[in-house]
Amino acid sequence: MSDEIENEDGQDLEQDATELLNAELEKLTAENAALKEQALRYAAEVENIKRRAEREGNDARAFGIQKFAQSLLSVADVLQRALGSVPADIADPAFKNFVAGIDMTEKELAGAFEKNGVKKINPLKGEKFDPNLHQAVMEQPSAEVEGGGVIMVMQAGYELFGRVIRPAMVAVAAKSAAAPVKNGYDNNSADAGDRIDTQAE
Repeated sequence: MSDEIENEDGQDLEQDATELLNAELEKLTAENAALKEQALRYAAEVENIKRRAEREGNDARAFGIQKFAQSLLSVADVLQRALGSVPADIADPAFKNFVAGIDMTEKELAGAFEKNGVKKINPLKGEKFDPNLHQAVMEQPSAEVEGGGVIMVMQAGYELFGRVIRPAMVAVAAKSAAAPVKNGYDNNSADAGDRIDTQAE
């Protein structure tokens, strides 16, 4: 009888120990899974920070010259205006050489811009107005250009690696006005008079 009680107590103890071990194992497994998930999250966050820092570094290098380029845009404008005001026929060889020097300087500056990712925005006549690249400074009717198209470039724009640092200032063709809405007095037909009640009650 005492052997049976001891066996039952031993089985109970063994069962309790197994349950405790299983509970502890489940707890440790859950902790392990949580730690693994946390480690993966931290690794992903570190990777995102690394990518963001790399992108910001690339942007800083790429756009670091933006202010410098913007300060040189007025120089490019002056050189272009100077070349635009040169007469077609130049007789004086000294003046001809002077103009050639200005032309070479303008081309050298344009080449330096190009090498550093600064591109000119100079829309052609008739090109559709793009508010992302152009700034309309005036609108006028045009028989040659469709409404909403560029008539004339007043000042070239520039972009740096696809980012506009100065929009092109343009004149845009006016869109044709809609036909005016007629009122009852504009219509001279006989049926218009028929619709008007002229009798007083």
